[in-house]
Amino acid sequence: MQISTRPHDGVNSRISLTVNGKLHTLELDTRASLLDTLRERLHLTGTKKGCDHGQCGACTVLVNGRRINSCLSLAVMHDDDDIVTVEGLDTPKGLHPLQAAFIERDALQCGYCTPGQLCSAVGMLEEAQAGWPSHVTADVAADQIALSDEEIRERMSGNICRCAAYPNIVAAIHDVAGEPQK
Repeated sequence: MQISTRPHDGVNSRISLTVNGKLHTLELDTRASLLDTLRERLHLTGTKKGCDHGQCGACTVLVNGRRINSCLSLAVMHDDDDIVTVEGLDTPKGLHPLQAAFIERDALQCGYCTPGQLCSAVGMLEEAQAGWPSHVTADVAADQIALSDEEIRERMSGNICRCAAYPNIVAAIHDVAGEPQK
């Protein structure tokens, strides 16, 4: 009996992704992760591959406005989805308010986790504005979620910063949310 040493050939599929406002039609191996597709096929290398196991959050992107770990998601699952990476956060007027706040508050050190932190913070602020409670929300029936330090830390807990810039990240998010730091 012969054992093949050739890797298993995957099945290809044609998909369309709108990434940072631009439509891309791609022929992809159905096993390709969204992260690898963004980095290797679309050359959007701002999204980082940290752990490749969904534990660090460096690969966080926004899909249809919701934040996800792109390393845990197959690209073919996102046919016709709207995806925003860190490269798509800026506005015609310049930096996204969170990008500017991260710079102002020195909320980064080595910067490796920053793209994921920024995308997660954008999604987190939208979730809080929509009234979605977290595990630490004091009043889950409230129309407006108060973003205390504890609330922000809980909502951002899926994003690890090995340099420990957490106090500055929380301060930057407070600046953009327009709420005083507590």
